[in-house]
Amino acid sequence: MDEELKCPVCGSLFKDPILLPCSHNVCLACARNIIVQTPEGETPPQNRASGNSDYDYLDMDKMSMYSETDSGYGSYTPCLKSPNGIRVFPPTLVHRHCSITCPLCHRSVSLDERGLRGFPRNRLLEAIVSRYQQNRSANVKCQLCDRNPVDATVMCEQCDVFYCTPCQQRCHPSRGPLAKHRLLPPTQSPAAGSQQMPAGTIRKQGKCADHDMENFSMYCVNCKTPVCMKCLEGGKHGSHDLKPLAAMWKQHKCQLSQALNGVSDKAKDAKEFLMQLKNMLQQIQENGVEFEACLVAQCDALIEALTRQKAKLLTKVTKEREYKLKVVRDQITHCTMKLRQTTGMMEYCLEVIKENDPSGFLQISDALIKRVTSSQDQWVKGALEPKVGPEFDLTLNTDPLLQTILQLDFVQSKVESATVPPAPLLQLEKCCTRNNSATLAWRVTVPPSNPIEGYILELDDGNGGQYREVYVGKETVCTVDGLHFNSSYNARVKAYNSTGVGPYSKTVVLKTSDVAWFTFDPTSAHRDIMLTNENRTVSCNSYDDRVVLGTAAFSKGVHYWELRVDRYDNHPDPAFGVARINTMKDMMLGKDDKAWAMYVDNNRSWFMHNNSHTNRAEGGISKGATVGILLDLNKYTLTFFINKEQHGPVAFENLEGVFMPAVSINRNVQVSTDSQTELIRFQKFIQIVLSLNSRIIGLI
Repeated sequence: MDEELKCPVCGSLFKDPILLPCSHNVCLACARNIIVQTPEGETPPQNRASGNSDYDYLDMDKMSMYSETDSGYGSYTPCLKSPNGIRVFPPTLVHRHCSITCPLCHRSVSLDERGLRGFPRNRLLEAIVSRYQQNRSANVKCQLCDRNPVDATVMCEQCDVFYCTPCQQRCHPSRGPLAKHRLLPPTQSPAAGSQQMPAGTIRKQGKCADHDMENFSMYCVNCKTPVCMKCLEGGKHGSHDLKPLAAMWKQHKCQLSQALNGVSDKAKDAKEFLMQLKNMLQQIQENGVEFEACLVAQCDALIEALTRQKAKLLTKVTKEREYKLKVVRDQITHCTMKLRQTTGMMEYCLEVIKENDPSGFLQISDALIKRVTSSQDQWVKGALEPKVGPEFDLTLNTDPLLQTILQLDFVQSKVESATVPPAPLLQLEKCCTRNNSATLAWRVTVPPSNPIEGYILELDDGNGGQYREVYVGKETVCTVDGLHFNSSYNARVKAYNSTGVGPYSKTVVLKTSDVAWFTFDPTSAHRDIMLTNENRTVSCNSYDDRVVLGTAAFSKGVHYWELRVDRYDNHPDPAFGVARINTMKDMMLGKDDKAWAMYVDNNRSWFMHNNSHTNRAEGGISKGATVGILLDLNKYTLTFFINKEQHGPVAFENLEGVFMPAVSINRNVQVSTDSQTELIRFQKFIQIVLSLNSRIIGLI
């Protein structure tokens, strides 16, 4: 965690840190040193510094001794250099035509008339640094030293006194009646903590920089900063999205904790991967030595003409071994560095989560959440897989005649008895379909001479078209999702090994369901969601909106389903629509870019995707109302209905991919479905809508 607590300019632990607009921190004294003056009228492309502060960062009387005409833009000469290589400039006038550049991301921001006071003080980071210094430097002192007490070395459990070594020998010898006293190391004594400062004291509530007597009480989502009530009365944040400070504090802590869980799992995998790589080093060394011994034995058995060629072959083996060792060492170095960075960031984030100051936490929580999420995304698939194997795939061919010995080289020849794998046998009793998913299982009846390395499963397009690969791997059971409803698929599988690819198995025909039956999915739902009635009825125990998905996934065709509003209290605005499986579950449906929804109250509705609200329409819902969703993946559109009548225009167009039924509710709403949705032809649906004489096929 040391790297997180050190200033990028001076390389020391932060002292009076301030928070720059780019979310990086710098010491107040270092910030004064890296300020540069810009020509009059010229400002960097970034916004002016603004924020909240608990104290005056700059003594303007002291800074006024520097003349505005002493230097111009870019005219300073570095007077010192920090341990991190950041150029440090002498102090300059900061209340006019001055800017500061972040030493990490190099983003520049101009200073306003408040100077460095315009940047908020990072009280949370300052407290963590202080606690870190206390934990690192706190030592129990001897209680019997006359002057300048030194660190205690023992503590008498009966006397309850800390002694240094000289005082213990002088005042508490281990003889006579004192011989029965028990001496403990000071760090193991229960009294040691009494001489240290408490690690997690609660600091005073943060004050607003613009209104010194006001405490922070709200959080502005647009500006991403805590505000007080007078800030709201002044109108600066009047039209912004405001949330209670405590609620946003808890929400951001929860988001950071969830992101940390993912990074923690990746760090655990990385540790196991490091052990695998270290074991592989030994295997490569052993296999390399063994291969060299075999090669020497083969070459020594040949005639003298092999001597010159033997040296060349040994060189190739050595190069191959060194290459493998270099690749593995490089992976170990890279993985160790990433793991150290991730561990440091995790320790820092855990210290941040311990804090009890909401405003201080929210100053940096957004940036930390993004960093943790970005760190988790860096552990992509394949990052924790060895780039080379421990085996040496080199075979020496000793069959050529004597006149070809000088051309002797390594070849990757196939074993004469090696054959391709036989055709797998599909196990029809284990093959099945459910909704638009198909599960296939197979086995090999005759073991091949070479081990099977994997299988290739192929399906056609459901209309007798070309086959495509849907699975490649070692498993003998595979489930394929996202197929067409009411379609027949041909499936076949083949095996492969180092010799080649074997023949196809017999073809099996799999027919997907005519009608899709789905319930609400408890495995992917938010933890505040409650499912009853065999997962057909959904309710919520939170006042915040929570998302639940259906168990069916649609990729093609025309689909229509209805949801019934069983309970509707206090005029909430539930949302109905479709979503990807990885949509956010802790906010209203449609807030992110992975969901398309209509949210509606008792009077009107809006369409929403990626937090963009469009097409306000009059007319709402009440208890007993039905909301219909028409997903036409032939025309890539989504349309909504309320009580069997189309509500608004076509909501969304250009929808491609795999979609799942979705709904978001809070504790004031309960929704039910009979879990049936039928595939219907779009023309037939239009006729039903126009005639209004037949009930739309959907949930009964």
